[in-house]
Amino acid sequence: MKILKLLFVNAAVLMLSATMVAQPKPWVVPANFTSMKNPVAKGDASTKAGLALYTKNCASCHGKAGLGDGVKARTLKDSPGDFSKADFQKQSDGDLFYKTKSGRSEMPKYDGKLTDDDMWNIVNYMRTFKK
Repeated sequence: MKILKLLFVNAAVLMLSATMVAQPKPWVVPANFTSMKNPVAKGDASTKAGLALYTKNCASCHGKAGLGDGVKARTLKDSPGDFSKADFQKQSDGDLFYKTKSGRSEMPKYDGKLTDDDMWNIVNYMRTFKK
């Protein structure tokens, strides 16, 4: 009986720990970015440029299809997320631009590494992951 109680307590602690780790902190985006319009027109040229930039800078963590399953994903403390899900896709272009530009925690900051147009092309490409 004691073994069953011990197993139950251990399972409960593990489940609680997994739940606590899985909850990402909200990423607050300043209002001026949320309302920002994407100045780069969506289309084949932007999607192609975004694909090349995404493959080089993002896919190792976020995965080729944006599912959060890149080769580096398993080494991260936080999940890189799934770009195909509705909660990701409902964000504004400005939200995605801000997050790419500023980074946080394990997500690198691309301000100064990529041009603004490059980041907007990546945003346009990330929109292709919508299911």
